[in-house]
Amino acid sequence: MSADVLVLGGGLAGVAAAQVLGDAGVRTTLVDRADYHQFQPLLYQVATSQLPAEDVARPLRTIFADVPEVDVVVQGVASASLADRTLVLDDGRRLTAEHVVVAAGARPNFFGVPGAAEHAFPLYSVADAERLRRHHRALVAEAVRTGRFAPADLDIVVVGGGPTGVEVSGAIAELATALRQSDRLPTAGTVHLVDRGAAVLAPFSPKAQAYAHRRLEEVGVDLRLGTGVAAVRPDGVDLTDGTTLATRTVVWAGGESGSAIVQQAGPTPGRGGRLDVRADLGVDGFPGVWAVGDVANIPSGPGPDAPTLPQLGSVAQQSGRWAGHNVLRASRGEDLQPFRYKDKGIMAMIGRNAAVAEVGAHRHEVDGPIAFAAWLGVHAMLLSGVHSRTDAFLSWAWDYFDRDHAATVESHDAPRRIAWGDDSDDVPHIDLGG
Repeated sequence: MSADVLVLGGGLAGVAAAQVLGDAGVRTTLVDRADYHQFQPLLYQVATSQLPAEDVARPLRTIFADVPEVDVVVQGVASASLADRTLVLDDGRRLTAEHVVVAAGARPNFFGVPGAAEHAFPLYSVADAERLRRHHRALVAEAVRTGRFAPADLDIVVVGGGPTGVEVSGAIAELATALRQSDRLPTAGTVHLVDRGAAVLAPFSPKAQAYAHRRLEEVGVDLRLGTGVAAVRPDGVDLTDGTTLATRTVVWAGGESGSAIVQQAGPTPGRGGRLDVRADLGVDGFPGVWAVGDVANIPSGPGPDAPTLPQLGSVAQQSGRWAGHNVLRASRGEDLQPFRYKDKGIMAMIGRNAAVAEVGAHRHEVDGPIAFAAWLGVHAMLLSGVHSRTDAFLSWAWDYFDRDHAATVESHDAPRRIAWGDDSDDVPHIDLGG
């Protein structure tokens, strides 16, 4: 089976590339193991019962319903040979194309820490977030039902002080406070945030780091900075400073590496197990192959010494679009254009009325309620589909004005999505076994 373009991965980068190609009338096949596109920046809100999983996962076939040139294939990829631009699917089918856009995303990087892969909860997919939510909810429900629990039952260790680690720590700490203040539990446990660095939010300015540090401590997060994780056990975490934290829940936000499928696909992986690309997003030595998003080391500018861009949703989305346009240029025999990233800034949510944002290439720092409102607006507009945006805004409003909302959901039932009567197919199939 052949197509003009194969897009491997239905995340922000893959969907963006397929949309450009489909809109240009190019026959495109998008392949992903899941039948939905997930919005990773909001996974922590699924994990903490602020949003239902369906609001951050939209069926790929719904996204491309009006783009007949894009064929969505829901299937795992057994192997990839980028030398001949071929994918072998789990069902035995072989797909080939003139161009392949690799947008396979990332996987958690446990850095060889003993027990981390077996006992920690990564937060890199909707299924990851839903598994964490159900695990924590079960512990809370048992504690509420019996009234008997050890500190380790409800204490949580978050590994990694980047945006994901900070956001999930703040959200869980606020959830714990809501559970305690609603009289469901006399205590809802302590959140411990562990990071080897001297400050949280390393990519941000010292002012933003100080604000995040202060706000996390105000909501009860125990910051363990300057130390790492030596081992993860079913009932605790051993730190490199010799201390041990008793817990049954370890959230791993400690880093990521390129998707497993590209490790044996032909090119030698670069830093972080990602594919090194040229400025035009092509892979040297592999004509017709492009790599974008979290699976690629994308240079930030011309020259061999240009640092690579961070693994951000905005980088993924913009690089996906750019690769799509370069595929079109290549098919027309035109010169390829080097990727130019439009830096709109970085953001991190810490809790109610608390966020940090550094806007634009010059990183103008904003924090507090203004950054909180900006974060809500930006992320709602980036969500795929008007229903998801509406659901998210309503859920955020409910959680904002009713401080017990997340606590009620966590101790009693799953978060509910609005039943949109005119769009019953707009629901993903989330497999927690994969």
